Amino acid sequence: MTHDHDLVLRPTAAQTEAALNPPPGRNGGDLVVETLAALGATTVFGLPGQHALGMFDALRRSDLRYIGLRVENNAGFAADAYGRITGEAAPLLLSTGPGALTSLAALQEARAASAPVLAISSQVPTAGLGGGRHGYLHELPDQAASFRGVVKSVHTVRTQSQIPSAIAEAWTSALTVPHGPVWVEIPQDVLLAKTPIPVVTGGDTFPEELPPRPELTAVAADLLSRAVRPAIIAGGGVVRADASKKLRQLAERLQAPVVTTFGGKGAFPWTHPLSLQSWLEDRHTTDFLEDADVLLVVGSGLGELSSNYHTFEPRGRVVQIEADLGKLESNHPALGIHADARLALQALLETVGERTDPAAPERVREVLAKVRERIASQELTLEQDVLAAVRKALPPGAPSFWDMTILAYWAWSAFDAKAPNTMHSAQGAGGLGYGFPAALGAAAADPTHPVLAVSGDGGALYSIAELATARQYDLNVTWLIVDDGGYGILREYMTDAFGEPTATELTRPDYVALAESFGVPGVRTSPETLEADLAKALAAPGPSVVVLPAVLRMFAPTHLA
Repeated sequence: MTHDHDLVLRPTAAQTEAALNPPPGRNGGDLVVETLAALGATTVFGLPGQHALGMFDALRRSDLRYIGLRVENNAGFAADAYGRITGEAAPLLLSTGPGALTSLAALQEARAASAPVLAISSQVPTAGLGGGRHGYLHELPDQAASFRGVVKSVHTVRTQSQIPSAIAEAWTSALTVPHGPVWVEIPQDVLLAKTPIPVVTGGDTFPEELPPRPELTAVAADLLSRAVRPAIIAGGGVVRADASKKLRQLAERLQAPVVTTFGGKGAFPWTHPLSLQSWLEDRHTTDFLEDADVLLVVGSGLGELSSNYHTFEPRGRVVQIEADLGKLESNHPALGIHADARLALQALLETVGERTDPAAPERVREVLAKVRERIASQELTLEQDVLAAVRKALPPGAPSFWDMTILAYWAWSAFDAKAPNTMHSAQGAGGLGYGFPAALGAAAADPTHPVLAVSGDGGALYSIAELATARQYDLNVTWLIVDDGGYGILREYMTDAFGEPTATELTRPDYVALAESFGVPGVRTSPETLEADLAKALAAPGPSVVVLPAVLRMFAPTHLA
């Protein structure tokens, strides 16, 4: 009698031949790249270092495409964007100690944004594991401890035979919802030693799905069906789960207005009659959501930026669908449903009743009119014109990556992403320097669309070295640098709080000349010519830089009143 658990996959003739007669000259690094290829990886990012040379030497014998950046943190941002665009785990190869630690800020952003990054670092030789002070180059008492609070899972390899399974386990962890970065570390001597282990050919992994509990979706469907004033907040989990169509179906069936979080841009059509767009930093939107008798929150933890800086206080019942267990009911009591957004929305569609509410679109129009009136009263025409020019210049389907800069803060609320998974920013962790290297990763993932990066001059200096990367790999990225001579948003914050700013003004280079010194075309533009200059740069193959000297202002906050 044969049971399912008795079945094993038999190797093919080619796999048997590769196992019995492996090519000469292989080392532990080959096991790393062979495992990545077997799992389906095609592109890796990183930066070599002395302890990691076994991995990088093995790349020479593999078909993996390598994109090398100039700073480990930027390599992490590039891998983050590759993971967001493709939905695949993006390998990030790093060296021990300083190289590994330099990636921490990027991995924090990947964790906050649920981007699947598979970071593989070298370690000191095996004899140095365990905290002994041997004085190895790059030695840390416990390198993995630096990452445990940042990534989803940590995997330490001690022998070559552990490499394929450890990487496969990490790959599964990265791609199990909620997606996120994972950490694998392998000692230098394990990577460098010749290996008798056969070529790695099998690599199927099956990330676990996260379906909702049926008794919870039944209660949620009943609440939503009987609601008088339902509303929906759609977060980044909707985008990552590719659930925007299901969200639209549910919203239309319930006649429920939808607002998207800054991480959920594009999850719901911007001009739909039920779309409240993304004006979460606005008291009118906050008031509307507080008035909902049933509020469905999908794929969002209702964190600081999604709750108008924690001033949002819902008065009705909250139903929260969230794949990250730690975010479930972390800010507001709710009917918490721990599930993937796509599966949970499908369950609701199968059970929820249809509502009729012809007044819902009118209520949406009233809120948006109040928002427009508030913004119009602040004389912010320049900022709105600049953002409109960017939107007009950006082709449909082209992704954009935004650094932490005033124009990005405007875009969170006011930019029409046109489609899900096209607008990305560093609002998860909020670190500077994300936009340009992330755009390079996106261009490596999909060369069929131009990619836009947006930075301020302060954030641009974090990643200016990657102009060399853009030129070396001829990546189709146009970098818009808004040059206001300093950290613009911090200048505003300090002026408002203390009357004058400190440490916000910057000496900066001629960005056009600097770009051209890397062999990257550059142009200095103006608000009046921005649309044409940006469109021209985006249409040209390869990298380019567009510099806009302008001092932009942020619209007044409503959470401080």
